[in-house]
Amino acid sequence: MGKIIAIAMQKGGVGKTTTSINLSAALAAKGKKVLVVDTDPQGNTTSGFGIEKNELDRTIYDLMLNECSVKESILKEVRPNLSLIPSNINLAAIEIELIDRGSKEFVLKKELDWVRADYDYVIIDCPPSLGLLTVNALTAADSVLVPLQCEYYALEGLSQLITTVNLVKERLSPDLNMEGIFFTMYDSRTNLSQQVVENVKANVSQRVFRTVIPQNIRLAEAPSFGMPVIEYDSRSAGAEAYMALAEELING
Repeated sequence: MGKIIAIAMQKGGVGKTTTSINLSAALAAKGKKVLVVDTDPQGNTTSGFGIEKNELDRTIYDLMLNECSVKESILKEVRPNLSLIPSNINLAAIEIELIDRGSKEFVLKKELDWVRADYDYVIIDCPPSLGLLTVNALTAADSVLVPLQCEYYALEGLSQLITTVNLVKERLSPDLNMEGIFFTMYDSRTNLSQQVVENVKANVSQRVFRTVIPQNIRLAEAPSFGMPVIEYDSRSAGAEAYMALAEELING
């Protein structure tokens, strides 16, 4: 039975999509069968794997409207061991489309339950908000992995997300857990990055991963080439960090 992990944070620009692409690719490179689910209408995870998102016949939007089956929505083996349920801007209308649907918080869970046994990991990239799409992702997930940017307001955003996770756990998904927190955009040259790490560790009870994701130009460049960073530059600091994060996740 595959483990479903939602990568969530309601703030944009913290590294959710970068992590969805690169952690998934790293897990696949380590021999794990991975399904990536893009639940962001921007579709950046989709394009980050080199998929032309606006030319797709079936996306997660069609899946959530019951216009195709989950197996029909999957782009198989976009990389060795890695498949993808893609997204594009059509998904922006899903909250309106589902407004009268019963159990609309469970739409994604019901679909992923059909295929989770085919994968070791299902990685869900959440949008930068706490709306219906993120609630669907959290309800479908076994756990939540939180990228935290090394910035002054990091703890504030984290506390809002933890409140949401606890509400989903209480009302919709009692088995939902926090996988843990990891730091992104870490700059070892600044005191701020180290202060943020120490502040978070002192104030949270959740697991904090040892691996930190550095600021890295190769990580920033790779999406424009439609590649995970381990393909674009496997020896870069960003690639090595995501391989280490994957190893830490696998080993628990």
